Amino acid sequence: MTESLLRRRSLLGAGGAIAGSLALAGFAASPGMAASAAPSTPKAALAALLDGNKRFVNGTAKHPHQSGKRLKTVAAGQDPFAIVLGCADSRVSAELLFDQGIGDLFVNRVAGNVVDDLLLGSMEYAVAEFGPPLLIVLGHERCGAIKATVGVVNGGEEPPGHIGAVVAALRPIVAPYAGQANAVEKGVQVNVLAQAAAVVQQSAVIRERVEKGAMAVVGARYDLDTGKVKVLG
Repeated sequence: MTESLLRRRSLLGAGGAIAGSLALAGFAASPGMAASAAPSTPKAALAALLDGNKRFVNGTAKHPHQSGKRLKTVAAGQDPFAIVLGCADSRVSAELLFDQGIGDLFVNRVAGNVVDDLLLGSMEYAVAEFGPPLLIVLGHERCGAIKATVGVVNGGEEPPGHIGAVVAALRPIVAPYAGQANAVEKGVQVNVLAQAAAVVQQSAVIRERVEKGAMAVVGARYDLDTGKVKVLG
């Protein structure tokens, strides 16, 4: 087993505790903030995203910051208030489900929302350049990457090509739950917490801001059927 996979396996035990402590008590119940505002604290940033998600679910989305004027404004420079590490699934578009616009979110997407050095570099760039107060790891219901990994663990065929790299990254996290009836759903949630923990453990840049209280790393799950985002941990 490679050093990278061993490191990911170690995250399984620590994921829940670390991500839970980073979630900051009371986040989900925080009062809302207008979508056009620029949140400057972790609590306000998460509140803005959850309020936007509520509008999306209720069919009252404001579609903020999507005008020609906004386009010209951010062309000169961006200042996103949140970083999103999400899955590449076509149904999980962060700007839509959080009802945000151009320049609001610094979005990174990959199958299984798996943390690796390239994604960490991308997110650290955003932290260093823009100083957003929130990083949210967003998994989703019935994730195909998790489902494929559960299948392999349960004796299925290894996936072709580079898909195997995704399964290899997820396998240490998902394997302990592969025999359960709700293996995919459990795997989705455990993986979100493990990846949130990995962000903090593996990035000194992000960890320093978290320890200072200037930033929070939060795990969340998106429901494909309802459109709702639920904070985990």
